[in-house]
Amino acid sequence: MAAGAARALRLDASQTANALAIAGTANNALRVTRTGELSHWKGLAYPQVAKEGVHAALLARMGITGPREVFEGNKGFQETIAGPFVIDWAAEDLESVRRTSLKKHNAEIHAQSAIDAALDIASRPEFVPDKVSQVRITTFQVAYDIIGGGEEGTRQQIRTKEDADHSLPYMIAVALLDRAVQPPQYEADRVLGADVQQLLKRVIVRPDAAYSARFPAQMPAQVEVEFEDGTALTAETTSYQGFYTAPMEWGDALAKFDELTGAFASAAIRRQIAGAVADLDARPVTDLTSLLRLVAQHKRGDLQS
Repeated sequence: MAAGAARALRLDASQTANALAIAGTANNALRVTRTGELSHWKGLAYPQVAKEGVHAALLARMGITGPREVFEGNKGFQETIAGPFVIDWAAEDLESVRRTSLKKHNAEIHAQSAIDAALDIASRPEFVPDKVSQVRITTFQVAYDIIGGGEEGTRQQIRTKEDADHSLPYMIAVALLDRAVQPPQYEADRVLGADVQQLLKRVIVRPDAAYSARFPAQMPAQVEVEFEDGTALTAETTSYQGFYTAPMEWGDALAKFDELTGAFASAAIRRQIAGAVADLDARPVTDLTSLLRLVAQHKRGDLQS
């Protein structure tokens, strides 16, 4: 964020270095934000990073300096936080954006493919939610540790939205029941609903070494739903629409945008915003920010359309 803000502010090399030094020294967040019992800070951590990165760049523009050896210096980033590392700059490029994945479902990123598998099962005529005796999820180690009940804590004690959207048992349970994992699935009464609370307790998550070896090139997951009569339904996925190997088309992204923003802006404003985003590389960013201001005005009733 500091580097991007420095670029946008047209800082020179020395100022940019100071922006990076200030941000790297002063702003190292803790992973505890997403472990154990989750708090509201989970949703605010990234905006905090953005705010402080911009602040660092603004300070550097005014002549404030930071430690030059922020990474390798005594008690610097490597020694106190990251450990030693070496970057081969000759092998680096600026193409990481091409490996960006978008979320299809309103859920933690590593849950996306498993949710697709659950929705596949829920769509079948043989699926009867009242008869489910157990749900077994096989996933890769990273997903298990973060959202499956591994090293970052249990994911079956779900009382809030913050708990729910980082709980693979909850997300799979609600996907099977509601056939969707979107904002309505995180309303307080839905999270505490007796049906989903009972079902998530019957969800078992386990990591698989073979799946783990395929990540991050793939995001493999298997969901198996067993019923009271001993029969079972199984679905397996390796990615989802929005994963970097299966990118969303513009129309799909636009449909998601409309679904999520329809309550906050008129169709006319949404179309203008989408148009600005579609060719933002050829327009000043103020074209977009001016339109975003209209959203607040529309919500207050200052605009008629």
